[in-house]
Amino acid sequence: MTLPVKPAVLGLSGERFQVRYQITGTEEEARSLAQTACVEQSVEFPAELVPEGDIRDSIMGRLETFEPAGARRYLATISFAVETAGAEFPQLLNLLWGTGSFFPGFRVDRITLPPSLLANYRGPRFGAAGLRQRVNVYDRPLLCTAIKPLGLSPQHLADMAYACALGGMDIIKDDHALCDQPFCRFEQRVTLCAQAVARANEQTGLACLYVANVTAPAHEILSRALFARAAGAGGLLLSPGLTGFDALRQVADDDRVGLPILSHPTATGHCVVHPDHGFSHYVFYGQMHRLAGADASIYIHQGGRFQVRAEDCVAARDGCRDEMGPLRPIMPLPGGGMTRERIADLKAMYGHEVIFLVGGGLHRMGPDLAENVRQLIQSVR
Repeated sequence: MTLPVKPAVLGLSGERFQVRYQITGTEEEARSLAQTACVEQSVEFPAELVPEGDIRDSIMGRLETFEPAGARRYLATISFAVETAGAEFPQLLNLLWGTGSFFPGFRVDRITLPPSLLANYRGPRFGAAGLRQRVNVYDRPLLCTAIKPLGLSPQHLADMAYACALGGMDIIKDDHALCDQPFCRFEQRVTLCAQAVARANEQTGLACLYVANVTAPAHEILSRALFARAAGAGGLLLSPGLTGFDALRQVADDDRVGLPILSHPTATGHCVVHPDHGFSHYVFYGQMHRLAGADASIYIHQGGRFQVRAEDCVAARDGCRDEMGPLRPIMPLPGGGMTRERIADLKAMYGHEVIFLVGGGLHRMGPDLAENVRQLIQSVR
């Protein structure tokens, strides 16, 4: 079968969006890979056989800039027709890093989307400002903890949530490993924990949020989110590395749910840990989570249990906050081995517009969880 000669592509506006890639290698290798990516990330067809006309001129990726960025590193900006993404988030992600994900030394560094493409995404429903309004705290960084370890009963977890809320914790979330296990059923846990936090709020006059984990098989995610809202949860936790980013977008966009969403980074380490491959923290934990509708983005912080560079933490922070058309800024939520002793240094890095996630470190402070929370609040002040 032969291809048509100069086939016309309907609906092209001439508008394009840009993706900046970091490419590692010699200049010749990097430039060659950039040219290859123009084809692989769009038409995925032998370059010499791509038809002349609209497909070659508009549909195929276009190398806009190429410049050095340090030893054996180059930045290549490739543009794509906005129509190739359609209005579908999975396809946008496919264009960013589809078959190109198999190229070593190929990393998504920044994305720049025009208003016409951003208009397809509602983005965060609450964002950083909305989260502060929910918890009614404006004068300091916010604090979050996770109820765990895995294996505790719903009542034990509810008792833990009650103590933390009584001490003044701003956000209490399910651990990301809590789902619907035989020893800790989802509906019972969410009901008891929501009631416990509500009871503590009545006593303190505060507005602590209990955040229920609704990461689940695809057909159950939305029903669990709706149950959590009905049970009194103040927010939701979702792990897009397990469910897919579009599942997060679907829950965030559903007006029946209407709750703040915290995204968890589990199963996404392979996307960011290599400095020459995958995604920059700016794109992955900032821009992509905002497009999907998260109101706060959890990621691993420097100096905790995992190895991560300080510059990557700063990049994630900036990706959560920088201007992105109409999409609201969201809260960076660093965690993964957070301790009270690190708060001062991390405040210098993040300022006030941040949520610090302190999980196991809260228990290390002593047996009285409520008192531990009070001391932690004094530290962040």
